[in-house]
Amino acid sequence: MGKLNVTLLRYLSREDFRVLTAVEMGMKNHEVVPGSLISSIAGVKPGECLKILRNLAKHRLVCYEHKKSCGYRLTFLGYDYLALKALANRDVLYSIGSMIGVGKESDVYVVANASGKLFALKVHRLGRTSFRKLKEKRDYHRHRHATSWIYLSRLAAMKEFAYMKVGFHLSVSLVLYFLLLSARILAL
Repeated sequence: MGKLNVTLLRYLSREDFRVLTAVEMGMKNHEVVPGSLISSIAGVKPGECLKILRNLAKHRLVCYEHKKSCGYRLTFLGYDYLALKALANRDVLYSIGSMIGVGKESDVYVVANASGKLFALKVHRLGRTSFRKLKEKRDYHRHRHATSWIYLSRLAAMKEFAYMKVGFHLSVSLVLYFLLLSARILAL
């Protein structure tokens, strides 16, 4: 998968993140979110919203779909940017280093906070070609017919976080993780 490219993160405006968040919120009820709904949720004028969406699509943070219906969907990278921004806003994350591990479900990166303390950042990546049988083998899918890989990644991260939290409270020696729920972070 390669290094997580975060160079664009510092150049995105507040409105860019509002539109990105609106796409995420719209995906709770829509597979593909119409531009008018995104504009309404984000509170941005339709023309400005379209301009922002085109820029986000150019950088592969959202994807324009026009097969069944016209609209936008969030990509893994867009979801990652939302999560990284949330961590940065909480002063938990200051810099991202190199990848230290790749698995069938996730990528692991070295990250640091503002004081230079190092942590591991685990980015869930369900849906890779090497891990497509997940829908048959994992219980959190619960035999749903249509579920996005982004949503399944979120469920996997939440389940792993719950197990780590139990282990932490049982005073099992664990490495402190920040689980990147591909846009929503839970910290131990």
